[in-house]
Amino acid sequence: MVEGDGLENRYSEQSESRVRIPPSPPASSSVPALNRRSALVVTALASFLTPFMGSSMNLALPSIGREFSLNAVGLGWVASAYILSAAMFLVPMGRLADLVGRKKIFGWGILLYTAASAVLAVSPSAAILIAFRVVQGVGGAMVFGTAVALLTSVYPAGERGRALGFNTAAVYLGLSLGPVVGGILTQHFGWRSLFWTQVPIGLLIVALVVWNFKGEWAEARGERFDLAGSVFFALTLLALMVGFSRLPSGLGVGLILAGTALASAFVVLEKRAKAPVFNVRLLTRNRVYGFSNLAALINYCATSALSFLVSLYLQYIKGLSPQAAGLVLIAQPVVMTLFSPLAGKLSDRKDPRILASAGMALSSLGLLVFAFLEEDTSIVFIVAGLLLVGFGFALFSSPNTNAVMGSVDKKFYGVASATLGTMRLVGQMMSLAIVMMLFSVAIGQARITPALYGPFLVSLRVAFIVFAFLCFVGVFASLARGKNHKDIIHAPKR
Repeated sequence: MVEGDGLENRYSEQSESRVRIPPSPPASSSVPALNRRSALVVTALASFLTPFMGSSMNLALPSIGREFSLNAVGLGWVASAYILSAAMFLVPMGRLADLVGRKKIFGWGILLYTAASAVLAVSPSAAILIAFRVVQGVGGAMVFGTAVALLTSVYPAGERGRALGFNTAAVYLGLSLGPVVGGILTQHFGWRSLFWTQVPIGLLIVALVVWNFKGEWAEARGERFDLAGSVFFALTLLALMVGFSRLPSGLGVGLILAGTALASAFVVLEKRAKAPVFNVRLLTRNRVYGFSNLAALINYCATSALSFLVSLYLQYIKGLSPQAAGLVLIAQPVVMTLFSPLAGKLSDRKDPRILASAGMALSSLGLLVFAFLEEDTSIVFIVAGLLLVGFGFALFSSPNTNAVMGSVDKKFYGVASATLGTMRLVGQMMSLAIVMMLFSVAIGQARITPALYGPFLVSLRVAFIVFAFLCFVGVFASLARGKNHKDIIHAPKR
């Protein structure tokens, strides 16, 4: 067990005399089975909703661009406004959930997300569309930052991995159905129908939270909310994520440098804060937690651009239609959906480090397969590579999440859940930034035409070599965490 330093202990002693600590919430082992199932249902529905929206949104962008006469930059903001907003608010919302109640923040987050979806469905202009994508991102952050924390709160350690596996499967199911259902809805009912589908599901989740999901969990209640740290965190993520998206331009480099400076100031600020929005010691002094989050960041950075790149290859090089390309790409998330619950269940019995590391190794091998793509590569070869990466990701994701949530005290569940979500979003942005940088070097700003298929294929192969190497390095980050449930940072005893 890793103990806090003198500053942390002094604050704990002083806070006993100033802060009235509420009664502890029910232990996960004493939560009724019906309530656990309710938690599993509402979090799974919410975990399905947001990736479904994200994966289906890509198919609607051309229609949105035609209606509002948006250029490529404008369409980019329609897609990225949500990701940026969600990343900026994830950790602050996770911390707020630890303070005021995880179920409360989760419920209000779903309500805000649903209301924003209704406004987006009737947006009269591009400005309103982008503005409420930001609002939708705030609601999404409230959900991302609490869903995994809620499951960890109500399920005991011996059953937690299976619950997290089902939750992860719901995410991948949303990713799987998004392109197919989204394409059908957009083609036959228009892009606004995508947002309308979110409304009844969101209202159903709110109703289930109010009437079926009992109890509340807020182990950090009574502590202060770190507003200054939250602002620094948001600005840091904003600078870094926009900077990576603008590489290799001078603006992108400048924003990354500014983000790095802000990150350094954020670490100093959080180390001095009595009740930080992000406990830096969770990363620096908890080996399991720190390396598990690093492994997650590397894994998302290495795998997130896979569907984007293979989609371009199938449509440009192989000449497939968007619908046909979507049917090929669905192989990966289907495998992830099927095997995530099994991997999560196994992580309750086996060391999550071994499962997650094996998963990253398989993903690295699968990514390397795509480094050999040629114009005449068979679809069977491509599907085999997608299946391999999908199976590897399924082995990694649920056990890694179980390792993170099992390595911290209940007081930090919200922050831990939100930090994992931040690793995912930052990894996704970095993955696409690497691709854009390679495209800029290989083919410049020109459109991809048959004359440029050669340089396009070269940049694609280089990208997959880079991603395979990153994933291979991630195996060692995953192994370096050590055995789980050893380096737990406990909340101060009262």
